[in-house]
Amino acid sequence: MKNQIYSPTLALILFLLFVANFSSGEAQSCKPSGKLKGKKPPPGQCNRINDSDCCEEGKLYDTYKCSPTVSSHTKATLTVNCFEENCDGGAPSECDNKYHSDDIPIVALSTGWFNKKSRCHHNITIHGNGRSVVAMVVDECDSTAGCDSDHDYQPPCPNNIVDGSKAVWKALGVSTDVGELPIFWADN
Repeated sequence: MKNQIYSPTLALILFLLFVANFSSGEAQSCKPSGKLKGKKPPPGQCNRINDSDCCEEGKLYDTYKCSPTVSSHTKATLTVNCFEENCDGGAPSECDNKYHSDDIPIVALSTGWFNKKSRCHHNITIHGNGRSVVAMVVDECDSTAGCDSDHDYQPPCPNNIVDGSKAVWKALGVSTDVGELPIFWADN
């Protein structure tokens, strides 16, 4: 009788330990790969559209060559990006060296998820605010570099960013004024 009582309890404890270890292991599997020392942008060169951050002189920014593991329910942070010319996105998109309309659902992914252009022009599904939207990957949100003209004098992206056009935010029913939104995404 005692074995029957303790077996389910022991199984539950082991299961909870496994889940806790797996969750923390996934989060820790992608650590910063280096630091980038911030440089002050030349006057008028850091575009503050969409409340973008500008690099600060001497500040150390984490850089990443990796991103958290992709699954069918990948946790991320949605940020706002402008993919049009003379906007806060900096240079043309990495996938095709072109600018794109913000009226279509498109995204840039952090360096690790962008995976050397392997997701270029592939669709992902983004879930947030009780809604979902399909968006095409057209760019990299560079987690390895920043604070220069190619990156519009913005710091490197964190390793868990899905940088979406205004159309992505609209489809999710959220104002871009929010700035950041916890989301989940998956490859299609």
